[in-house]
Amino acid sequence: MTFDTRSICIACWVSVPGQWVCAGMIQLVGLVWELNSQQQRSVHTQMMADSSPLTTHVLNTGDGVPAARMALSLHRLDSNLMIWSLLTVGTTNEDGRCPKIIERKDFIPGMYKLRFETGSYWESLGQTCFYPYVEVVFSIHDLEQKFHLPLLMSRFSYSTYRGS
Repeated sequence: MTFDTRSICIACWVSVPGQWVCAGMIQLVGLVWELNSQQQRSVHTQMMADSSPLTTHVLNTGDGVPAARMALSLHRLDSNLMIWSLLTVGTTNEDGRCPKIIERKDFIPGMYKLRFETGSYWESLGQTCFYPYVEVVFSIHDLEQKFHLPLLMSRFSYSTYRGS
C-alpha cells in the first residue's frame, strides 16, 4: 500500500475584544491510496466474505420510518422432501436492515423464503394489521450476484421487489 498525502490547513481567526478566537479551520487534502492488484483482490475477497450475499431493508411506509426490531427468518426449500428448512433468524436494526442474514458459504442455488413477522412488529407499536406475516419466496441461480430484497409495508399493504 502506498500513500501520497498533501495537506494544507488554513485557520480562520476572528478578533473578539481582548483576544483572538479560532472561528474554524479549512483543511485541503489530496490523498492517493494505491493498492497493487494482489492487494485489491485480497480486499475484494475479504469484503465479499464479510458481506451477506442476501440483504433486506424493511420500511414502515405508513409512518415513513424504517421498521426497526422486526423479527425475520430465512428458509431454504429441500427439493427432495419438499419442506422448508430454517437457515437463520434475525431482527432488523434501527435502520430497518438485517445484516448478515446468511453467510456466503451457506448460500447455494435453490428456492428460499424470507419470512417477516409483521404482526408482531405492529403489535409492538400498539397497532393491529391485516397481514400477520409476509413470506417472500424467491429462487437463486447465480451465486456471483448480490441479492437485495426490500419490503415496503403499512398496516394494510405490502410490496417487495428485487433490488440491487
